[in-house]
Amino acid sequence: MQAVVTGMGCVSPLGTDVLAFEERLFAGECGLSPIRRFDTEGLRNSLAGEIDPIPDAPAWARVDPAVSPELVFLLRAVQEALEAAGDPDLGGTVGLVLSTNFAGSTAIDSYFGGQTEGGADLARARFDAGPKLLVEGLGLRGPATTLSISCASGTSAVALAADWVRSGRVPVAIAAGYDALSLHLMSGLSILRTVSTDTCRPFDKDRSGTIFSEGAAALVIESEAHAYGRGATAHAQVLGGADTNNAYHLTAPDKEGEGIELCVRRALDRAGVRPEEIDYVNAHGTATVYHDVTEVRAIKQVLGTRAREIPVSSIKGACGHLMGAAGTIEIVASLLAMARQEVPPTVNLEEPDPDCDLDHVPGSARPAQVDTVLTNSAGIGGSNASLLLRRIA
Repeated sequence: MQAVVTGMGCVSPLGTDVLAFEERLFAGECGLSPIRRFDTEGLRNSLAGEIDPIPDAPAWARVDPAVSPELVFLLRAVQEALEAAGDPDLGGTVGLVLSTNFAGSTAIDSYFGGQTEGGADLARARFDAGPKLLVEGLGLRGPATTLSISCASGTSAVALAADWVRSGRVPVAIAAGYDALSLHLMSGLSILRTVSTDTCRPFDKDRSGTIFSEGAAALVIESEAHAYGRGATAHAQVLGGADTNNAYHLTAPDKEGEGIELCVRRALDRAGVRPEEIDYVNAHGTATVYHDVTEVRAIKQVLGTRAREIPVSSIKGACGHLMGAAGTIEIVASLLAMARQEVPPTVNLEEPDPDCDLDHVPGSARPAQVDTVLTNSAGIGGSNASLLLRRIA
């Protein structure tokens, strides 16, 4: 049974819907700017992908944007994805797989009741808030879960939702990732020195780290029979994916890239895709000193000569690192690349690192045949996720 994507939605620093995101991404624009929501004194960088102003929540959800912006982003992205999918009937069994790193860090006054004292705090994060709002607000019936495996979460969520559909567990699934910026998480990421000292420069010789962002992205995934049975348009097949862990270090990447390599190999095997079939790689490409090189090394190990023949770009220079939503919004970018037959550029790449020696699409988008896409994600703690997508002509 095939799993197909019938709808997508996003809220990002490049725009608060898919059309705005698409226009700015493929125009090579950068959505990073100084943080305005909280004081950045003492942080490694004041730059981030902040969404300002925060949009209103959908009418059916009682969420205060000032208290829980991450839930507003999530609900808006899911609503757009459902509308784009032609508002599938949610009265049957519908699966829900969410991904987040931090799940928000304050109580939701308007929904859960009661003011949280002391401001944002990861210990107060409510990982059940997103599923609760969506299940109750949309009347969903079916399995629901939240993945939080650092920055591989979004790609893993889409892979799991597609597995549920392919296995026949559900005919329809919603996969969505979300996160919001806060002083506490930015402080921790600054201490880890994963934050750039200037801007996000994937694969550049002068890269010094990533720039974090907030937002959400959502996909509606259905069985092919269910989608066509209701007259929906299917944009791409979700062929299959894989997850691995480096088992190397709590925060540092495995410099040999063995975990990423194994993840890509397993994803290709499960998806039934040969290396020579891949037309584009949407790289994790965080612009951290070690990870970019290890990811490039892994791609070359798996794809062989094919690696030098295809574009391998990262969208993080344009929209930053959306944490729990990074994988999902990169899948949206991959779907747009298939629809446009054009690959998005690696923004802020000015002088390539000699060790990052693939076609990283600097400067501007480029026309290309994009039928089969490999998208990679990785995260602190050694998590890796890879997924294969194929265009439906």
